[in-house]
Amino acid sequence: MKESRDASELNHLKVKVERLRGIGPKRARALSKLGIETLGDLLSWFPRRYEDRRETRRVADLIPGESVCVIARIDSVPSVTHIRKGLDLMKMRVSDETGVMEIKFFNQTWRKADFDSGGIFVFYGRAEWFHGRWGMSNPETERETQREITGRIIPVYPLASGVSQLILRRCIREGLNILNARPEMLRDILPDEIKKRYDLCGAGYAYQNIHFPEDEQALLSARRRLAFEELFLFSIGLRGMRKRRESGSAPLFKINDLSPFSRQLPFELTNAQKRCIEEAAADMSSGIPMNRLCQGDVGAGKTMVAAGCVYLCVKNHHQAAMMAPTEILARQHYENLNPLMESLDISCALLTGSTAAKERRELLKRLKTGELDFLIGTHALIAGNLEWNDLGLVITDEQHRFGVAQRASLAAYGRNPNTLVMSATPIPRTLALALYGDLDISILDESPPGRKKIETYAVTGAYRERIYKFIKKLVLQGRQAYMICPMVSENGHDDNHYNYYESESDEKGEQKAVEEYAEYLRARVFPDLRIARVHGKMKSKEKENIMSAFAAGESDILVSTTVVEVGVDVPNAVIIVIENAERFGLSQLHQLRGRVGRGKEQSYCVLISDYQNEETKRRLKAMTRTTDGFEIAEEDLRLRGPGDFFGQRQHGLPALKVADLGMDAELLEQARSAAEILSRDDPDLKNHPLIAERAAEMFAPHQAEYGSK
Repeated sequence: MKESRDASELNHLKVKVERLRGIGPKRARALSKLGIETLGDLLSWFPRRYEDRRETRRVADLIPGESVCVIARIDSVPSVTHIRKGLDLMKMRVSDETGVMEIKFFNQTWRKADFDSGGIFVFYGRAEWFHGRWGMSNPETERETQREITGRIIPVYPLASGVSQLILRRCIREGLNILNARPEMLRDILPDEIKKRYDLCGAGYAYQNIHFPEDEQALLSARRRLAFEELFLFSIGLRGMRKRRESGSAPLFKINDLSPFSRQLPFELTNAQKRCIEEAAADMSSGIPMNRLCQGDVGAGKTMVAAGCVYLCVKNHHQAAMMAPTEILARQHYENLNPLMESLDISCALLTGSTAAKERRELLKRLKTGELDFLIGTHALIAGNLEWNDLGLVITDEQHRFGVAQRASLAAYGRNPNTLVMSATPIPRTLALALYGDLDISILDESPPGRKKIETYAVTGAYRERIYKFIKKLVLQGRQAYMICPMVSENGHDDNHYNYYESESDEKGEQKAVEEYAEYLRARVFPDLRIARVHGKMKSKEKENIMSAFAAGESDILVSTTVVEVGVDVPNAVIIVIENAERFGLSQLHQLRGRVGRGKEQSYCVLISDYQNEETKRRLKAMTRTTDGFEIAEEDLRLRGPGDFFGQRQHGLPALKVADLGMDAELLEQARSAAEILSRDDPDLKNHPLIAERAAEMFAPHQAEYGSK
């Protein structure tokens, strides 16, 4: 590092990376593409995986497909062949005392001068047996006397253009060298008593061994320490969010009599629905803003819980809003709830992007004067300058489809209104506590009576003809079907095998896969049936029109990707067939299955997969064994980790760099316990300013969205 440096800046690891030795402005610009601006950012750029390069194999002992180190002598000067435009091949022969190996490099002719005949090198790569001889393609190499990337456990990092693994490793090693020379720069935020109680290593040791572990045990110890710290700060931040929420005052609901509401329903509420409404009613009569998640399986009756909350809100002389992620869902809620609201003398309206200008002006006028009690809509509720008379309750449906900022924008129209978020994605309790630590959770674990269990089958492609005949039989009886075609991978084909309806085009994407599958079904399977198709590349309006037409019975079969995962309620659809089911997580399969079974008729879900490894069999068997979404979610969390629940959707909380909510459930409980004890003894963290600072940094992008000042 250059000598001119500011001590306080270094103590906080805020020094810019370009001031580190070996990193100039050009390399710093490349690192900035990864979000690495400071020494602290650099040291927190953790590996995504590791390669164990400690073992060395002789050529005679190689195993095809195994990645391994080989120490060999270069027997011939590399030769270069121009294969075609844009492709050059460099080859050389190397050997040890047991055999010969051919090394190939593609488009790396600039390396020819690196390899001198007779030189001893270490080659790390995947062993290949081809045409009767051993070989490696594009191995990593270094001289046997200058080993840096072999002979040890090596970190593998996420990269960006202009940053190689070698460059990143060297930059991080330089950062660690600075810490070794100046250990006071890295202040350990965890109190000694916490480290002792939970058997955690020090911060310096953890950073050194998360990047360049001495051995497996050192790596486990480093990872455990950093994951605990992350979950500890996460828990501290969530407690702060809850504390800020509870410090606010909300409209105080005094009327809690639900009997007039219940009398207007044509059915009896389940005990789970009654419990959830009672929990929400207790929140809304506390004077503290409600922030509650109502979580339940598809068909568990969340909408009626929301309706009960709206009833209480309006009878306490406040307005209510419900926001759905799509126009078709918003309209469905309106059509289902408006008759009930009218019977309860509650005025209700729908606002979407399709609402005519004149109707919108009239609606907004009624909203401002208080004549309108309950407004259902899409993001149009936050897209315009709505003026509410007295907004007391905000409900968001399928809440993980909205960013936190969108939900907060709606709540901002009121004076700390009560908030109810609804999710049809069952989430294991451990994950829910982490993702929704600032929310109270109500669980609908009971289905309304009269719903038949969806019969689920996992079969191979050999059953397709029988499945097609069954679908045709159901359609002739007046029923409808979904057929789900998974999105193909970026290179246009499955990682393991081609689908029977896919061509081997490198240009295929989601749209082409759906269109070809639909055309295949029209031309060769169901020429006399009405087949519609929908995919994510369509404009929202076009998608909603197609799904609305399907709901109206204007098509018999809807071919789709997972865009129907959360969609229109079609009680007449009684079968869903999911191709290449192994490509989906269990929770996603369960959501797709929830598209059927919404009426009184027996419904079916057929999972087709020819990829019959043990994990696939186990996962699909879980789908046939139970329709309990929470049980499936627990299995999914165990098998795949938490990413499958949300993918790239926003749940609005900080991303975790080290901890994994699927793997680290026990560590999360320990971190939550430690955070609770610390917060109880030092509520405002006055004695732990560094913990307060780090937790605030972690939640900084989300503070405004959660109402922090």
